[in-house]
Amino acid sequence: MEEYFHSVRTVPEKCGGRMACMRACPTEAIRVRHGKAQILEDRCIDCGECARVCANNAIVPQTSSFTDFSRFKHTIALPSPVLYGQFRKDVLPRIILAALKRIGFDDACDVASASEAASIAVEEHLKDSRGPYPLLSPFCPTVVRLIQARYPNLIDLLIPIEAPMEIAAREVRYRKMKELGLQREEIGIIYLTPCAAKMVAIKYPPRKRASHIDGAIAITDIYPTLLAAIAEVNHEAIEDEEPVRGIGVGWPVVGEQIAHLRAGSCLAVDGLGDVERILDEIENGKLVDVQYVECHACPQGCCGGPLTVDNPYVARSKILGLVARFGSTPSQDRAKIRELFQRGYFSLPGKIASRLFPPLDKDISRAIEKKKGIQQTYEALPQIDCGACGAPTCLSFAEDVVRESALLDECVVLTARGLLARAQHAPAIKEEPA
Repeated sequence: MEEYFHSVRTVPEKCGGRMACMRACPTEAIRVRHGKAQILEDRCIDCGECARVCANNAIVPQTSSFTDFSRFKHTIALPSPVLYGQFRKDVLPRIILAALKRIGFDDACDVASASEAASIAVEEHLKDSRGPYPLLSPFCPTVVRLIQARYPNLIDLLIPIEAPMEIAAREVRYRKMKELGLQREEIGIIYLTPCAAKMVAIKYPPRKRASHIDGAIAITDIYPTLLAAIAEVNHEAIEDEEPVRGIGVGWPVVGEQIAHLRAGSCLAVDGLGDVERILDEIENGKLVDVQYVECHACPQGCCGGPLTVDNPYVARSKILGLVARFGSTPSQDRAKIRELFQRGYFSLPGKIASRLFPPLDKDISRAIEKKKGIQQTYEALPQIDCGACGAPTCLSFAEDVVRESALLDECVVLTARGLLARAQHAPAIKEEPA
């Protein structure tokens, strides 16, 4: 199997074998063998649901740490707008940006402005597009990975627009290189992320060779330190700082990416189950009247990411409050963004390759035989999907048996029935007379 970076890993010594992760995984990529969870890397789409539900913290995100950036002469924090919804309502974005500089970053750059630029670029792309429809948002790495694995026929519907975090990183890097006289490799740009999947987007950026971002730190990891620094920020000293504003502030909330587009021609969907249902309908040709679909793997959008701190509904309310307060004042010159779009500034010319789940066998005839074997094994199983074997369903367990990664007698129901049958057919034990 081709080596591939994944954004979550298991910590076996912490795992209690409780199987919540196995049941939560949308692609059946987790098995629990010998009381420990194992991730099938060739089936994982980096959604982070396993880490979200693990009560023992035995599945952890593979994000960066502060020590990873000690090699840079100048470090820049790039916070997801999700971060603005994690604190009290009176903690405004510019206070958060100032606090980031207090905890060790040399600078902090807002991403909401780049999100507004991306929104305008999407709008321009839709104006120029002649179909096929609907086009799909490419900004959730987990959704992109899901499409690569399960819906390869829909890959070309992902619009070729740069992600806001990449737009912001590119602009701030070149600006700081000019201001400080530093080389590209001397500046470290760190994304503060609500989900580990962004690390996959940084390691394997769609349509291009390398990301403009050097790493990502989880919001959960930075939150306690940042909370303490916010209390120390001199509010008067930052009164003249440019406020964060524009429609990009609302990007973490499902539906806000399409809020400025023509009503009725677009829809927004969140949660992997609903995303899959929509993708199924698109694949079956049922949504041709919709021009664009905004897709989020996490419920409530990015503010429901597994590496956030606040309740996603509360965070959503705070972010919408910021949109109501600052969203009506643009942060971008629309005419300039249109011009940049026409020059290809936001476009990504490369192709996204499919990454299908592994076949049963490279040899087609053997794969067909194994498929038959799976069906035969499945028919012999109780088909109750109890999960006690360590696989999420009887069908996935049947596949494991055929792939020789599990044994049939690991089905506790079959084993119990066999013992019962043997007990029923065993000769009766005659009691000896007293």
